[in-house]
This record gives sequence, structure tokens and C-alpha cells, in this order.
Amino acid sequence: MTFYNALLAVVICAIAYVIGEWVSTATKSWVPSVFVTAIVFLIGFWTFIPASVCADTTLVAMAGGIGAMMLVANMGTMISLKQFAEQWKTIVVCICGLLGMCLFVWFICPLFMGKNLIIAGLPPLTGGVVATQIMTAAAEAKGDTEAVVMAVCCYCIQGFVGYPLTSICLNKYGRAELAKLRAGEIQLTEEEIERNKGFGSTAIAKEEPKKLVPKVPDKWNTPNFMIAKLACAAWLASLLGQVPIFGFKLNQMVWALIVGIVLSALGILDTNILARSSSSGIMMLGLMLVVFNGLSQCTPAMLGTIIGPMLGLIVIGVAGMGLFAFIISKVLKMSFYLAFANGLNALYGFPPNAILTESVCDALADNQDEKGFLMSKMFPSMIVGGFVCVTITSVILAGIFAGLL
Repeated sequence: MTFYNALLAVVICAIAYVIGEWVSTATKSWVPSVFVTAIVFLIGFWTFIPASVCADTTLVAMAGGIGAMMLVANMGTMISLKQFAEQWKTIVVCICGLLGMCLFVWFICPLFMGKNLIIAGLPPLTGGVVATQIMTAAAEAKGDTEAVVMAVCCYCIQGFVGYPLTSICLNKYGRAELAKLRAGEIQLTEEEIERNKGFGSTAIAKEEPKKLVPKVPDKWNTPNFMIAKLACAAWLASLLGQVPIFGFKLNQMVWALIVGIVLSALGILDTNILARSSSSGIMMLGLMLVVFNGLSQCTPAMLGTIIGPMLGLIVIGVAGMGLFAFIISKVLKMSFYLAFANGLNALYGFPPNAILTESVCDALADNQDEKGFLMSKMFPSMIVGGFVCVTITSVILAGIFAGLL
């Protein structure tokens, strides 16, 4: 009787993933779930878990190709163009912060590490799992195992720097704003108090505005129809990725993001269509396994050789972001603490940014009116900052850097 098969491989991988989630929940997200899951996989690969366990689930083959394209297109559907327009300062701050991170890493890190490690580690540092998947796939195609491990480890470790720094910045900014409110320098109307209740991760989303393409009735807009629409969007992006623009082919992942934004704005794709079709969980699990599959080639000796460069890359990158955030905050006449916190979204994205923001507001506020006020000051910019850094910029950067390996 053969006990080990694809189903047991799914069980093993799901358990590793759940352990990470539970530890993150128990520590209120201070310990990143991806870090814990990565440690579980590493220890498992070095002891009793088969090196092929992620691939054996067959989810890797799905998520590494069409699944990743559909996930990126889905990310595009969650971007509100109106919200972006209102938070233009946040967009400028995030772009400048990421520019500072890239410049510092690109010109300083070559003094103590190889260029391929920089290329592999920088996109994951500026974003999330999709950027990591793009870089690991590119490194694997080149047979550069060290670069694969660098990309995965940067993604797994960066939250340990981002979480405490963001908490400190939001606390500093929140205390200053709250002091103005309590001193009477800021007066809230009843309308503002009521509107502020709409900010938060648990707030009920308002009905979407009318779009160019009429909404398909719910009885026809079935999960299978939604998946079909999203697959068409991903297919269109794959075709656009083959078309050179001024002699340069834009990565198909970037096209998937653009197509998702455009088709959602027109009303063809539903907002967060994967969640509406109850498909996001399995898709995300598959994509995470693509990332963790890269750790199967990591040995203790290899981890020892890259841990120094990895930490150096993270510290130098965050220092560059902090300096540029300080400069642009002065130009735009906004709080440095909020500007830096916006940029730090690159190190974790959504939903940790929402959880961190709400937990800081809960800790500082004495009542619901104060919490609503703080949320109105911080929550929209942090959410938009997450989209700018993780959903948009990191995918574009990864698409460019993948061709440099």
C-alpha cells in the first residue's frame, strides 16, 4: 500500500501553511505567517518532508502559470481609480520611497554581494508574493538556485522590519493628530463622525457605482462564468505580452494587472472576482506553494551564505526608503511618519497593513469617535499605499528585473 500520493502532499503543505497562520494570529501578525511557514518547510525539507512535496500537490503547475495570471488580473479589479485620485500624495510618496529603496540597493549593495542576488531580492522586497513568484520562476529558468532562495527569503523575512517600524510611525502620527483633536484644534461635525465609521477592515462595502457595461444579473453571474471572464482577461494579457512596444515586450504579469484594472473599471470584471467566485483560497495556496517550492533546493550551507547579504539588502533598502520619504514629506508638507508608513507597505501589503492600522487606532483612541477620526486619517492612505507598492509597482519592477537575471 502506497501512503504517499498527491493528496497527502496537499495535506502536508496545508498543515505547514496553517501553522504559519495560527502563529501569526496568536501574535497579532507581529510574526509573519509566511516566515513561520517557510521555517516549517525548511526544517521539513532538511529532515522528513520530500523535496518534491509542493510539486507533488499538482497545485504548483496550475498556480505557476494560468493561476498566477488570474491572480494578478484579480488584483487589478480591486483597485479603485477614484480612491487613487483622492490619495495622490500617498501615490507620490510610495513611488518616491520605492525609488529611494531601489537606488540605495542598486548602488550600495554591489559592494558586498553579487548582482544576481540583488536582482532576485529587490522585487520581493518592494512587494509581495506575485513579485516573488516572478523572480523565483526567472531564477529557476536560469538554473540559479542561490537567487531562488534569496528571493524567497527576502519575501519571508521583510515583515520583521516592516511591522515594528510601521507601528512606531503610525503611533507617532496618531498621537500627534489625536492631541490636536483633544485640544480642540480639530472640530468634527456629526456628518464627519458618521462618515468615519465607514473606515476599517470590517466596514461594510458600499454598493459599487454604475459602470459602462451593465451588471450581469446574479442568477447568470455564476462562479463558473466569473472564472471564465477572468481566464479570458488572463489570456488577453498573455497575448499583449507578446507584442513589442518600442522594441520592448512588457511582462505578461504587468499586462494582467492593466487588463484587470481596465476591465473592472468598464464593469466587465467584478470587483475581487476570485473571492466572489469562492476561488481565491485555493489559488493563493497554489501560488504560495510555488514560492515555498524554491526552498526545497536550499541547504543549511546555502542559507548561511545568503543570510548576511539578505539582511544587508533589507536594511539598506529601508534606509533609502526612509530618506526619500523624509524628503518628499517636506515637499508635500505632510507628516514624515505617515509618509514612511505608507512606503513601508512594500514590506507586507494587504491585509497586514489594515490589521496594523486598526490595532494602532484601537490602542490610541479612548472612544469610537476618536478611533473613527484616526482611521479616517490613516486607513485610506495605508490601503492605497499597499496597492501602489505591492499590487502595482512591485509587479512592474519584477517584470523588468526578471529579464535582467
